[in-house]
Amino acid sequence: HVSKKQRKEQAAAADDGIPIPDNTPLDYVSLTSHANTFGVDPIPISWGHPDPLVRGPVICTVRHSSQRNAIGAHSGSYCIYTGLAVAAGKLNPEYVPNLKLTTPVFRVGPHKSWADPKKLASIDPFGHLTTECFSPYLNKGYDIRPTIAVTKAHIDLPECREAIAAGRLKPDGKVLMDSGQSICSKAAIEPVWYLPEISRRFGCAESVLRRSIFQMTNGMYPELITRSDIKLFLPPIGGLTIYIWGDPDTIPDEDIELTCRVHDECNGSDVFGSDICTCRPYLTHAIEECIKTAQRGGCGIVVYFRKEGRSLGEVTKYLVYNTRKRQEGGDSAENYFNCTEQVAGVQDTRFQALMPDPLHWLGVTKIHNFISMSDMKYNAIVSTGIKIVNRIEIPKELVPSDAQVEITAKVFHGYNAGKAYQGIDENELKKTVGREYNYDKPGDKEEKNDDGTETAVIED
Repeated sequence: HVSKKQRKEQAAAADDGIPIPDNTPLDYVSLTSHANTFGVDPIPISWGHPDPLVRGPVICTVRHSSQRNAIGAHSGSYCIYTGLAVAAGKLNPEYVPNLKLTTPVFRVGPHKSWADPKKLASIDPFGHLTTECFSPYLNKGYDIRPTIAVTKAHIDLPECREAIAAGRLKPDGKVLMDSGQSICSKAAIEPVWYLPEISRRFGCAESVLRRSIFQMTNGMYPELITRSDIKLFLPPIGGLTIYIWGDPDTIPDEDIELTCRVHDECNGSDVFGSDICTCRPYLTHAIEECIKTAQRGGCGIVVYFRKEGRSLGEVTKYLVYNTRKRQEGGDSAENYFNCTEQVAGVQDTRFQALMPDPLHWLGVTKIHNFISMSDMKYNAIVSTGIKIVNRIEIPKELVPSDAQVEITAKVFHGYNAGKAYQGIDENELKKTVGREYNYDKPGDKEEKNDDGTETAVIED
């Protein structure tokens, strides 16, 4: 390692003030590092500074361990596959990506919100501008990875073709093609957490947040404890994708119509069409409204978070499904939330305090049409200063039969009812029951097998 004093002398001698990168030998394994020890000298970060070179780049690659200024690794949970690729001899651990042709295909920012940690603390606002903003570091040999990628796409949904056939959507050759494909812009974002602000939003001390994550990940990140000088964390969680219909440049203009849905991943419904929830029909309805808004000269946004099963995970979600279907009295709206808490110990771990950040990254200050009934999402967004004019509920005809339990429970417990779901009271809550699957239930008959074991017998 080059000493901290030597690096400062080298930086002072250089015209740009950037230290020479310290490339760590990859045959050396350190279990953790400590602040203020020999050789440890992270590149400074001034989170919230509007000048990216003053703010500093996020450095979280394995090549510069002494100069890293973030805990964790790039690619979220996929970083494990990087380790597998290296172990299998398929990836050179010293490989540095060629970013020459990866620059964004449309411009995002900078916006005033980028300099306010209270509005952006879970995303690096300069994460898509690595080659533009941090070229002095790249030219000097630093391995800096983008945490945001910006591109364009054609979206092909059967629901859009159905909407054209039904006359609800009309192709215009710009936003919507005759084939039913729609043209959109999109951005994929990996989380970058600024821990002081994250802890403030959750109402706890930064030390408590660090310790809780360290303990609940079975000690995966000891630097959360040993490196209080490092304030950035790249958590091993799913990121998000933003889909935009219309001109992204209009998003900050409050006089131009903006339609928006914030959607949390539901693989069973979104991809495979499971009818136990409203996720896919609400998502596709939002896309239809985004297309219409774009055709009127406005812009439509869908923010798609990887928060499967309310961030409890798909295994937990399916365990909850089984509990709902097996409970006494069947799958009832009255016990909808209780079943989740019975299995997971909590109803929801999405905690919407971080959710508005991608909207602020886009420069959103006013949403004319918010395609969501969630009171938690609405409250989280408006509490950060974004105005919402209209709240749009899912049309009743789009709610699948087995999802009546979900929609009834959510409206009764505070979701925005709109005009379509007025009158959901305690009686409605108690009488709304979902489909029976004839699962084995407590008290079902059991019969003896030849080997002495017992097998449940389900009687229709």
